[in-house]
Amino acid sequence: MRVQLKQLLRGLTPPLLWSLARSVVPRRAARPFAGALSDPDKQALDIYWDPKMAELLESWGEGNAWHEITMIFAGRTGRALDIACGTGKVMAVVQAVPGIEVYGCDISDLLIARAVRRGLDPARLKVCDATQLPYADDSFDFAYSIGSLEHFTEEGIEQVLRGCSRVVNGPSFHMIPVSRSGVDEGWIKPYQEYFNNSSTWWIERAQRVFPNVALLDSIWSDERSLGKWLVCRQGAGTT
Repeated sequence: MRVQLKQLLRGLTPPLLWSLARSVVPRRAARPFAGALSDPDKQALDIYWDPKMAELLESWGEGNAWHEITMIFAGRTGRALDIACGTGKVMAVVQAVPGIEVYGCDISDLLIARAVRRGLDPARLKVCDATQLPYADDSFDFAYSIGSLEHFTEEGIEQVLRGCSRVVNGPSFHMIPVSRSGVDEGWIKPYQEYFNNSSTWWIERAQRVFPNVALLDSIWSDERSLGKWLVCRQGAGTT
């Protein structure tokens, strides 16, 4: 059982299991990859109704990605949308930041039900497809996603970003993996399928929607990918 759990946790990296900073915890050996899939235009969604996935979402960002999102919001005020919020664990972290009113959406009613059970306001949660955000224009000051955007198809990535440009009047922050090789490795499936492509690939897709795009370093990395924050906004100015 312990070996199976260890293999499952390794399989979740990079989109869901973030390593601690190298100065704190040594990087683990790379987990096996299945290689590029033949059809990146399809996205398997059944995993988001798997109770095992729900349990893993409760702890994967401790000590790393969740620290970064709180630092991003430190000193800001306004309404923030958590895209693909899962069980709401990150929402609970973000809502502890003074001045931030956080909302969340996810395609899985199982995961949203967990968010409600943890005490989050049901009025701030929606079950929906993030490629079709059901919010009015300029509903939010900020949006963010962590380990989520890379799981959408290429068309879906653009749809999510276009949704952000419509419902968010400020910057959106998306934690993604980029290929350590600098090469577009494409649509791969270690556990969940996702894009492991170059920084240039991600910037080009974001620039189809946003005139102001930046890519900032994250503390996360593994043997195949580096963590980045893709920061998108409509107008000029600082993030």
